Amino acid sequence: MEDDDVLEGVGARLRGFRQTLGLSLAELANRSGISASTISRLERGLVRPGLEQLLALARVYGVPLDELVAAPRVGDPRVHLKAVRKHGLTFIPLGVHAGGLQAFKVIYPPAPKARPPRYNTHPGREWFYVLDGAVHLALADQRTLLKAGEAAEFATMTPHWIANARDDRPAEIIAIYGHQGERIHLTDV
Repeated sequence: MEDDDVLEGVGARLRGFRQTLGLSLAELANRSGISASTISRLERGLVRPGLEQLLALARVYGVPLDELVAAPRVGDPRVHLKAVRKHGLTFIPLGVHAGGLQAFKVIYPPAPKARPPRYNTHPGREWFYVLDGAVHLALADQRTLLKAGEAAEFATMTPHWIANARDDRPAEIIAIYGHQGERIHLTDV
């Protein structure tokens, strides 16, 4: 891919990242320090972005610079996994964040016997597949036990809670989150 081809597609990618996060031009301008009119011109491909602008936008979007501009991959194609621990769970990203859906391996430690549910709600949908062990899925007042090889999908505006069903071994799932779900699970909001 030639440099001109990469730069030609940057505007649309910048707009896509902004829209995925649900940011207005004014909100992005406030977070990035770049004027709303400049961001608009960048997104429409009227001007080429400079390195300082791209770095500021990559920081706001939480993506590496090469992903922001869709630079061609070179070298080792393996994803270098870096675990994140949050709320007693271990989240392992299974790919490079692309601004849309993100897949994670989630490890639930053995569960204490009488732990009360801690329900979450947020916009979007969640999907998970149980790799090993078993988990309880509570959707509002309905509780379901899912074992290895089973999957679930649900609207995340329904109050929901997922926990290890066993107290003697961890449970492992593959989960796919949209941006809102990733924020709820991996960051403090």
